[in-house]
Amino acid sequence: MKQTTTATPPRRFGISVRTRIVAAITAVAAIGLTAVGVSVYLVERQRIMEQVDQRLHANLDSARFIVGEGNPEGPDAGTWASSSAALEAVVQRMSPDDNAGAMGMVDGTITFVPGFDLDLDLQHQGMFAQHVERTLGGDKAIIGTYAEREVAWRYLATTISVEGSAAPEEVVFVMVYDLDAELSEFDDAAQMFIIVSVIVLIVIAATGTIVATRLLRPLRQMRTTAERISAQNLDARLDVVGNDDVAELTVTMNDMLDRIDAALESQRQLLSDVGHELKTPITIVRGYVEVMDPDDPVDARETRELAMDELDRMGRLVQDLAGAAALHGPSPVQLHPTDIGDLVAQIVRKAAAIEGGEVSAGAVAEGAAMLDPARITQAMLQLAQNAVTHGGGRMEIGSSAVGTQLEFWVRDFGSGVPDDAKQEIFERFYRGADAHSRSGSGLGLNIVQVIARAHGGSVRVEDAPGGGSRFVLSIPRGSVASASAPVPAPAPAPAAAPRPAGDMVIPPRPPLPDARADEGS
Repeated sequence: MKQTTTATPPRRFGISVRTRIVAAITAVAAIGLTAVGVSVYLVERQRIMEQVDQRLHANLDSARFIVGEGNPEGPDAGTWASSSAALEAVVQRMSPDDNAGAMGMVDGTITFVPGFDLDLDLQHQGMFAQHVERTLGGDKAIIGTYAEREVAWRYLATTISVEGSAAPEEVVFVMVYDLDAELSEFDDAAQMFIIVSVIVLIVIAATGTIVATRLLRPLRQMRTTAERISAQNLDARLDVVGNDDVAELTVTMNDMLDRIDAALESQRQLLSDVGHELKTPITIVRGYVEVMDPDDPVDARETRELAMDELDRMGRLVQDLAGAAALHGPSPVQLHPTDIGDLVAQIVRKAAAIEGGEVSAGAVAEGAAMLDPARITQAMLQLAQNAVTHGGGRMEIGSSAVGTQLEFWVRDFGSGVPDDAKQEIFERFYRGADAHSRSGSGLGLNIVQVIARAHGGSVRVEDAPGGGSRFVLSIPRGSVASASAPVPAPAPAPAAAPRPAGDMVIPPRPPLPDARADEGS
């Protein structure tokens, strides 16, 4: 037989999670640094521009003071001989800051410059002088910006006029600051900020890569483990490191692998058990058919009856398997507020229809509970059938409230269950040593256990006082706002043999087509 293998789908390559995390962190840091740098640059630029204007205003006040003070020396002390003399004194006595220059203009021509070198030489700036003359117009003083021929200057121009002065009566004093030079000092700091920011981004990217690599290592291990896992190999597990969210995810993954392993093992065991259970009746039928004498009517009839009996047993097995599979679906139970007394009364009536059963009602808990009445009925009837098959048929059915748990129970009066078998009897396909046990499907009590677990509860068997066994189905009672409306009580049944005082006795009746219980284990 040719062996087929499942091809592993090709891995799609793309940008890894680590790369995206590091890129996102680095991008956010870059955006933050850029926002800080731009904000600081704009604020500092505005501050420098305001400082330049403040200095220009201070120079304007100084020029006015000098002109108002008059000539401190000579025969004309306290006054100026002419406007030009006052302009020359202002130009000579002003002390410009760094990146600044000063000049005096007469009739649009630069006439006076300081007698010492300045950072900004305005002696040959004829175009600038024309710009100032044109911009000043009839104003006494202006502060403006000159940006031509790759220069950007901020300047103050003010007229100086001395009463009674010889022509020219009005002259112009100009103070200039080189904005590019002023801002260049801050540009050096901005360049240093850019260099430091690049270094910081590199450090952030490197640190993010190291941290992301360490944090995502369990995820890579998960991927590698998932690639190794197959239906034939589910032993691989992840190492739990640390106590963070990734460690919790690792624990969850291991738990999931345990559940998958258990489910597959249960599936393999089920297939093995089903194969074994079906093999026996098939072998029996085949063996009898092979040796049957078709010419002997008695032999043919006996073989037919045996084959029909084995086929019925196979049919019951398949039916029980289908019922058990339905309980493993996504919604095995539908919880509804249910009156406990009404439910137990209906179960007692239905159990009385089981052939060979002799049912009595025991104590019943009061109130309501959140449960699936159909599934609880199915489980209780299965326990009732079990009492008929293994406990002699006489049974007692009731319920009780124990704390937050609600217990439904079926008590039989048989020989009891050995202690070493009280857990095994709820396993799938378990059968006792008696003949009745070998005739069932071996799934009845297992279905009861599945129904109990679907309700969040459990099932157990315990020895009953005075002999026999007591099967207890324990489930959480749940939260019920109010009990459901009671249904009419079942009609009383004819009296039977005497029973202890306080017991309601329902004698056995012929089986009903719609109330036949599944055959127990």
